[in-house]
Amino acid sequence: MGHRRHPTRQAGAAFAEGRRLRRDAERRRHDRRLTRRRRPLPRRVVPWLLLLPLVFASVLSVLGLLLATTLAIGLTVAAATPFVLAGGIAFHVVRRRLRARSAGTAPLPARPASRRRPDIVWGHARDRFHTLAAAYAAHECDPMNVLRLPALSDVTVPSTGRFVDAFAHAQALESDAYPGDDHATQFAQAVDRAERAWRAAREAAERIRLSGLTPAERSTVERVIKLLTTARDSDQEPERLAAYARARAELAKLDAAGTIHLPPTARAALDAASRGALPA
Repeated sequence: MGHRRHPTRQAGAAFAEGRRLRRDAERRRHDRRLTRRRRPLPRRVVPWLLLLPLVFASVLSVLGLLLATTLAIGLTVAAATPFVLAGGIAFHVVRRRLRARSAGTAPLPARPASRRRPDIVWGHARDRFHTLAAAYAAHECDPMNVLRLPALSDVTVPSTGRFVDAFAHAQALESDAYPGDDHATQFAQAVDRAERAWRAAREAAERIRLSGLTPAERSTVERVIKLLTTARDSDQEPERLAAYARARAELAKLDAAGTIHLPPTARAALDAASRGALPA
């Protein structure tokens, strides 16, 4: 039988051997960590790291230059603004004085508009009212005008009805002598309203004309207008009288049918013409 080790001694030797192996493994790991830490940087990285301070300094220099330029421009504009304004004002003043000298007189200060005398305003309003009354009478006394613009003689047309009311109101306020400030103001305002109503009524009558008539009624009105035109332009007395007579008869039929309202003044003018009186 050979020599055999005791089991306890074998276990202790194995334990010591294992501990030695662990120490060797830890020493090798520690050496590798130190080696990795001391490993030098790659050659390609070193130049870029050396350039970083230079790049940073260049960026700061450019930013400083831009800031300095901006501040310089702002200060220059701020300093020059008062001089530019002063120069513009001086140029404007000099130009005005030169223009005044070239005109021969210096500009006079504006005077406040003086209030017109009430009696003068009343006189102008009275003249305007007489002009309006003459225009209204010229239409009402001319049968041909009535036939061409029948709505202007028909008070059932709203615009004509408003004019007739405004004209009657102004006529009621008219006086031969100056009636006083309050009454004169009312009269002038009434004339203003009557003039506006007259323009509106005429515009409406121009639009309407004969559009409200039937074709047969429109044909009759146009025939009467031709007869009146012939009577007005004819140099032959018999022809003229016959044309007036036929026109009068046709108008009587239209008036009886309610197609055309012929004012009394227009009817009187037509009657006088049909009896042989010369037209006005």
